[in-house]
Amino acid sequence: MLLEDRLMDSKVSIVTPLYNLENYIAECIESVIAQTYNDFEMIIVDDSSSDRGPEIAEMYVKKDHRIKLLRNSKNSGPAVTRNLGIKQATGRYITFLDGDDIWYPQMLQKSIDTIREEKCGFVFASYRRYDENLEPLLSDFIVPERVTYSDILKSNSISCLTAFIDVGRLGKKYMPLIRKRQDMGLWLAYLKEIEYAIGIQEPLAIYRIRKGSLSRNKFSLLKYQWEFYTKFENLNFFQASYYMAHWMFRGFVKYRS
Repeated sequence: MLLEDRLMDSKVSIVTPLYNLENYIAECIESVIAQTYNDFEMIIVDDSSSDRGPEIAEMYVKKDHRIKLLRNSKNSGPAVTRNLGIKQATGRYITFLDGDDIWYPQMLQKSIDTIREEKCGFVFASYRRYDENLEPLLSDFIVPERVTYSDILKSNSISCLTAFIDVGRLGKKYMPLIRKRQDMGLWLAYLKEIEYAIGIQEPLAIYRIRKGSLSRNKFSLLKYQWEFYTKFENLNFFQASYYMAHWMFRGFVKYRS
């Protein structure tokens, strides 16, 4: 039996990693409950938090059967945590939302409409960039209309909080067990098999940029990015240097606007 036949035809599985986010997880869950598209399951995976985040999530589990809470037996990192959610997902579609980020109410509906209209297996959307208190910090990040494998190697314009994948069509894949760039590794795995992913120009989410966020400190990520190119994607020195130059320049522009 095909995976497409075994998964529920229109259900969306939302994978949400949780680690010490007691100040944000309620807003995250509320934004999912407020979706105009309501055929979903929200799979929250707690990575051995030491705060009240899991307790807050449990309160929602008791009130809404669509929300589930899983727990890692020990702190295992984002790749293992998200992969557990992917493994447990039963929906035709899989999407991701970190526990400190927020969706606008039309996120799921717009994504499903686009993936069906475009007859593609992978869509993603633009988003707003706010600080911890949900005040505008940077300009809206407007994604390209479409991206290829090579495009993502140059700059990862697909954010975890808007990636939306038809696993009934493309199959389930898992994030690589590497320290950083797990999401980029997953996107590239799909883009090796499909021509492109479609970008939605309308902002459908809020990315919360917290103080000390590594995503803003590109210099601290240089080592990991180089290792990703050479050890994980197996690029040679010249290929890795080419993409690294693009990544550095575009990263600078992305967080200076």
